[in-house]
Amino acid sequence: MPRHDVEAREPLLTRERLKPNELESDEGEIIFDRSSSNLPRDAGESSQRRLTYEEAVEEAGFGLFHWLLLVVCGWANASDAVEILCVSFLLPTARCDLLLSSSDMGLLTASIFLGMMVGGYMWGYLADQKGRRRVLVVSLTVNGVFGGLASVAPWFWLFLLLRFISGIGVGGSIPVIFSYFSEFMPRRRRGAMISALATFWMAGNILAAGLAWLVIPRTWAHFSLGFLDFQSWRLFVVLCSVPSLTSALMFRLLLPESPKFLMEAGREKEALHVFQVMFKLNIRGKGKSLPEFGLCINSKKRSEQEETGPHGSQRERLCCIVKKAIMPIKLMFNGSLRSRSFALLIIFYCISFGYYGLWMWFPELFKRIEDGGSACANASLPSLLHNQSCYPVKTAVYMEGFIVAASNLPGNIFTILIMDTTGGKALLSVSLMVSSVSVFFIYVVQTKAQTLLLSCIFSGVSVIAWNSLDVLGTELYPTQMRSSALGFFTGVGRVAAIMGNIAFGMLVDSNCSLPILLVSALLLTGGLVALLLPQTKHSELT
Repeated sequence: MPRHDVEAREPLLTRERLKPNELESDEGEIIFDRSSSNLPRDAGESSQRRLTYEEAVEEAGFGLFHWLLLVVCGWANASDAVEILCVSFLLPTARCDLLLSSSDMGLLTASIFLGMMVGGYMWGYLADQKGRRRVLVVSLTVNGVFGGLASVAPWFWLFLLLRFISGIGVGGSIPVIFSYFSEFMPRRRRGAMISALATFWMAGNILAAGLAWLVIPRTWAHFSLGFLDFQSWRLFVVLCSVPSLTSALMFRLLLPESPKFLMEAGREKEALHVFQVMFKLNIRGKGKSLPEFGLCINSKKRSEQEETGPHGSQRERLCCIVKKAIMPIKLMFNGSLRSRSFALLIIFYCISFGYYGLWMWFPELFKRIEDGGSACANASLPSLLHNQSCYPVKTAVYMEGFIVAASNLPGNIFTILIMDTTGGKALLSVSLMVSSVSVFFIYVVQTKAQTLLLSCIFSGVSVIAWNSLDVLGTELYPTQMRSSALGFFTGVGRVAAIMGNIAFGMLVDSNCSLPILLVSALLLTGGLVALLLPQTKHSELT
């Protein structure tokens, strides 16, 4: 009889009452169960193994499946980057059609981060409860559909609302993608592969900048739809929604649920099937077969999941759901996880305020220095800019944005090569400190060429910090709260990004130096706090 049937009929089963064909560890894990359908029933085969998650991942091998996983998850990661950065590239032209002030532009760039803050923890919690793959499909679809609808919004308030809803979708996919991806990876390849996944953010940067460069300056994309004057930047918004929709379709058709999640949920047969699929693709053409084995399932966790359910009145059920949703946050800030959680909270705030606060305004800053000089040199320049027409669109702004986006490449290559050697902690700390110095000198320099060079340095170094944070975040928390933790911290990051963009919008016209120096100080703070994190190099996922 399968183990879960025994528990369903005898919920008070103790270690003293285990059947003769079962052995149980001190932690409550069934390490051998002859009655399982996965185990042979004759005495000659009684030595069949039961593997832990890490052992099963190693047994499934490494190969084609993992590269397919990298492509699909990477494309989803790139689609999130495209959707976020879409707004920054349309600001120089959309400000005329939507009649935007600098403060309005700050609200517009902040809107998607507000949505991400709302969606981050919500989707992360659902991923830990219902499964990673299902949440990814839904969140990516929300992102793509509402991002595309924003292209036909004739009024600023409607455009703002649709970008906010799109942000709710983005907030779900970013943290869940990394949890999902890491749970298929062998321990010794995890750091390099997560770094490789993070490089697709750079691909999204380059794709968004390249699309902006190719589409927005073009006059052929201009036509009228009744009350709507459809300019080229609206076509750009439509194109930016395509990657999210195609990513949702690929997850739905090509990839299975995370085996680590299935094991934690007590769904052994489904987890075994996933490992079999991984093995068949990885060892394809080599003539090998996957040895038979069972999985170590934590029976105590499984019985809790089977026996607990919503009971009582609707109000009591709602209270129960809220308590369960808040529980991962309480666990994060208690016991051995407390110090790392506070450190990550500070780091996420500092890097998100700094990176998104500055990055989202690069196209606008480059527009202000088209004729040379420093972006902060002339406070009266913005009023002149707002009196000028946005058309014809000058391509230099988008070419410079493309160059800055492409400068991510050296940082990404460096991270892939060195992550498994040095670990994420050292890379995170050093890259944040160097990013701080580069931002400080953006304020100091006085020429357009120098500003562009330092922006490229900031782009190349800050991406190392993000890649390191992606690796550390997946390794610092156990499976049952990993997506919730990443969702919570990305939510904190979105609050910081909102504050950064609003601060730039309010101060860029009057006191441009203040937000830039604040970014530099926050990045330095994040780099110092990163030294307090534990080292996770080659650690097992718990």
